[in-house]
Amino acid sequence: MGEAINLVNNFKVEKVIFNCGPYNDLEKELIKVLDKKHIKYYSCIKELNIDNNKLFFLQTKEYDNENDKSNVIYTELIGYKFMFMGDASITTEKEILNNYNLPDIDVLKVGHNGSRTSSSKEFINEISPKYSVISVGKNIMSFLKMKKDYIEEIKQEKAIII
Repeated sequence: MGEAINLVNNFKVEKVIFNCGPYNDLEKELIKVLDKKHIKYYSCIKELNIDNNKLFFLQTKEYDNENDKSNVIYTELIGYKFMFMGDASITTEKEILNNYNLPDIDVLKVGHNGSRTSSSKEFINEISPKYSVISVGKNIMSFLKMKKDYIEEIKQEKAIII
């Protein structure tokens, strides 16, 4: 969220999708920029059609925790199933498992940068990702040392870490 204003100021943006719940201070600042640039924005949507593709927003509940408010998106593109977890925690994962009958996922964007607060064993077992993507900052070596046991857990589920 912190770089959203830079993205809007430096790239062509047609629409912005916010998560569920009241807007926080960063989101309010972004909305000022969006209004000034006449860019449409939406909050707490269930699906979005882009050309012939449909994005499903699985997290449409309000939480007190900012991370659990993250948009969780499922989509199928050219025959592959993708899930993007944002910063959602194990709490949101349980809610999603209770509300949706998810297929095996081809590519999982791991929640909350691979934090221990996300990607529970139960969740990973249920969605069986073939590939798991963890985004990290520039200090990747300290990240890998810190997350070694977590990465091993994901590998045990036969997912390839990218």
